[in-house]
Amino acid sequence: MSYVPPHLRNFSAGKTTTLNSDGAAADYFSSKLSSHQSRIHCNGELDKSSSNGYSNSSRRSSVNYSTASRTAIPDPEFPQWKPSERVLRLKSEQIEEIRLRLNVDVNVAPGSSSAPAPIESFPDMCLHPSIMKDIEKHGYTAPTSIQAQSMPVALSGRDLLGCAETGSGKTAAFSIPMIQVANFISMSYCESHCLAQQPLQRGDGPLALVLAPTRELAQQIEKEVTAFSLSLDSFKTAIVVGGTNISEQRSELRAGVHIVVATPGRLIDHLQQGNTSLCRISFVVLDEADRMLDMGFEPQIREVMRNLPEKHQTLLFSATMPTEIEALAQDYLTNPVRIKVGKVSSPTANVSQILEKVPENDKIDRLLDLLVEEAAQSERSGHPFPLTIVFVERKTKCDEVAEALTQQGLLATALHGGRSQSEREAALRDFRHGPINILVATDVASRGLDVTGVGHVINLDLPKTMEDYVHRIGRTGRAGSTGRATSFYTDRDMYLVAQIRRAIADIGSGNDVTFAMGKTARRKEREAAAAEKEARSTLSKLSLVESAVNVEDKYRHMITPAMIKKEGAADDAWDD
Repeated sequence: MSYVPPHLRNFSAGKTTTLNSDGAAADYFSSKLSSHQSRIHCNGELDKSSSNGYSNSSRRSSVNYSTASRTAIPDPEFPQWKPSERVLRLKSEQIEEIRLRLNVDVNVAPGSSSAPAPIESFPDMCLHPSIMKDIEKHGYTAPTSIQAQSMPVALSGRDLLGCAETGSGKTAAFSIPMIQVANFISMSYCESHCLAQQPLQRGDGPLALVLAPTRELAQQIEKEVTAFSLSLDSFKTAIVVGGTNISEQRSELRAGVHIVVATPGRLIDHLQQGNTSLCRISFVVLDEADRMLDMGFEPQIREVMRNLPEKHQTLLFSATMPTEIEALAQDYLTNPVRIKVGKVSSPTANVSQILEKVPENDKIDRLLDLLVEEAAQSERSGHPFPLTIVFVERKTKCDEVAEALTQQGLLATALHGGRSQSEREAALRDFRHGPINILVATDVASRGLDVTGVGHVINLDLPKTMEDYVHRIGRTGRAGSTGRATSFYTDRDMYLVAQIRRAIADIGSGNDVTFAMGKTARRKEREAAAAEKEARSTLSKLSLVESAVNVEDKYRHMITPAMIKKEGAADDAWDD
């Protein structure tokens, strides 16, 4: 089916719309638009109102990305999951005590049932034996805080809005339940012969979908999904991102896969070309949703969400919770369980932070001195050079710094949006597994990137906002380890430096660090910084003027015409 632009959809419903019996079309986007369009089900029939918690019909679009090769696709079956008897016997006060110990805050909408209890061991989650085998193979012994609470929520079929600091294990928190749900559906065909659904056929869309902001994060997620599904027979995943061969992705999608991990833009490309559909999606994850909104993916996200089947479960994970994320959750999540772990979007106490004032022209020289000395110390002590990420502002500077480090005999490479996909993959691979131990990067590496053992983050150029600073230094000190963050700054960074110093002081005193987040907040932060800079400049000019006037007034009586030197007067000084 050809793609229909949003502004033409009211006039091109044609074959893809069906009117209600009274002639009125269903609400296209009830909370945002007053115009109406009709609702479509995957098999072309009119959507029925759903009595369960998965109804999102009022937010559907008339662009039918839900058309599969078969004419009729039954609604998906959702597994009836239960934890172990030990967990079921937990009393409410015990559940609260566990959440307090895990530093987890859980909220549900008024009138909704209470959230499932957190589970501190994988066996108590009663997962599929093959998944448990892969969890053990992956080296996981106990769930992290976000995993302990969000996995039971996801397994129970509830929508979820999860917010946790970077490096807390969010990927596994949604990957394992997603595989369990998708595996249940696929097993129901082969073993229990459940007639409610049919096996995957060529041309069918996936059963589960993960949307991520960047290629690197999508590849990281797909790798983790694959690791937790290795022991499952005929379980297929696909990664759909830009910068790679679209024809290979097309073949893979048309052959049929259980889970797709994608960036929004490339997924829309495949949907427009008819290479896949959303008809069979029962489980959808928006990972690093705040970053996707920052990158301008909101139209694509909303396009996908509007076209999902009636019955589906949505998990939204974000490292920050700005107003934009709240709006997205309000539109597309049904009575979600809200989970917050720790001090979200604050510098962690296990990262030591150093601020150093360095003139702009001396930054690269100071960086070279710092890293050469660190390399010498590592060699003297016999310890390996710590994995280091150097953040810079521009792509061209990224290459310049990497080249300067290489000329000093350091093992460095560059990662930025101007490099090809293969070059970006090679840079990350060499950084993760050797021989490279210094990654010079733009903010493409500031969010979601999970590299084990990063010991040092250096901000050669400070970012514009506190939120971005938190994400950058969050590349180190992950999963309970310690790390260092060194930041060079100039006079232009004084507004942000003041915020960082205040945050460091708050951490030292044990207080929570709070600041506004999201696009609107960052715009106001930039405006405040510009206003402070202008006020400082104005004050400086006024003080200079006042100083000149005061001196002149104070010493005016000492100034006489004879003291006013004319041209050549200095020569007369020798005449005694």
